[in-house]
Amino acid sequence: MSLPADERPLIGAQPTALRVSFCGEDFTVEPGASLTLGREGDVVIDDNPFLHRRFLEIFVLEGMWWVSNVGSHLTATIADPTGGLNAWLPPGSRMPIVFRDTTVWFSAGPTTYEFDIRYERGIFAPPAMVEAASGDITVGRVAFTPDQRLLVVALCEPALRKGELGGSSIPQSSDAAARLGWALTRFNRKLDNVCQKLDSAGVRGLHGSSEKLASSRRARLVEYALASRLVTRDDLALLPPLNPRPNASR
Repeated sequence: MSLPADERPLIGAQPTALRVSFCGEDFTVEPGASLTLGREGDVVIDDNPFLHRRFLEIFVLEGMWWVSNVGSHLTATIADPTGGLNAWLPPGSRMPIVFRDTTVWFSAGPTTYEFDIRYERGIFAPPAMVEAASGDITVGRVAFTPDQRLLVVALCEPALRKGELGGSSIPQSSDAAARLGWALTRFNRKLDNVCQKLDSAGVRGLHGSSEKLASSRRARLVEYALASRLVTRDDLALLPPLNPRPNASR
């Protein structure tokens, strides 16, 4: 959906600077310059060996700001503030920055990262997410049961509790199952159901049978859930209370 007419930038107007925010730091990029993010980029994300030295690049082309995946195997998920629209950015692809506020997620090994882009001349306003009358949560045309949503909250818990842009770990299936008090077989069955629903709706990257692919599937699910706002910090209240630390004194 476009912005109201009185808020749209002038047609043919030259792009202005944008701002990238990561881990409490802001990086301003002027037209004519570019910004790379990665293990050794202009924005050093982390020394994570699974992360490309140069992974994402932000630059102006044909009068528009773009974000490009210049890595060889990692992907990124790019979303508007509500999560109503999000896109998968595989290696070698690029997409224009069209919202005033955009969030980018990506996973490298066991860690998921997040950063924000602010561009005052973004020309589109985000759509709203819909809650089904049954209480199930609907993202696009996919509805999730309370148990399926709870599973996603458990996998996203470290990222949701973090409270700031940066990196967060992705729980192993056994740890997430224990967090919910579920048997691992129950957890895996519900995880399969969630991934099948999303895969049927066109969400890519959720197939995996080997341990490596299964790990990538969990990372992709966390990435998508955060980008689409399938779960938020408010949903942490759905989880069982954390076990209190045992009293050292007897």
